[in-house]
Amino acid sequence: MVGVLVDACGWVALTEARLNLDSSMKEVVGTAELKLLESVDRELGVLSAKQKGLLLELLRKRCEVIHDLEGVRHPDEMLTILSSKNGWPVLTVDTNLKRRLIEEGGSYIEVASGRYLRLVQS
Repeated sequence: MVGVLVDACGWVALTEARLNLDSSMKEVVGTAELKLLESVDRELGVLSAKQKGLLLELLRKRCEVIHDLEGVRHPDEMLTILSSKNGWPVLTVDTNLKRRLIEEGGSYIEVASGRYLRLVQS
């Protein structure tokens, strides 16, 4: 089983593309153990008030919630640290976060062409 950190924009992209979570993840990493930072969960909660269809209950049910890192303020920084430290890719479509992940030795999973997931490693 592979840990996969979920970023808010990555989850939104996955739901908008209407990809099946299990089969899409299985194609790129095998069985995924989703990990959700508290701050990302809060961000998704705010987004879901404005945008319907984000399937937050599914995400929350399937994820291990990870406490925010002490002394680190921004979720992207936390995701970068956790990805590099644990070898967990981040589900994201954020260009700046993807660049930082590669620079710091992390990896990411992106929604490509709106039809499939792709794993990018440093």
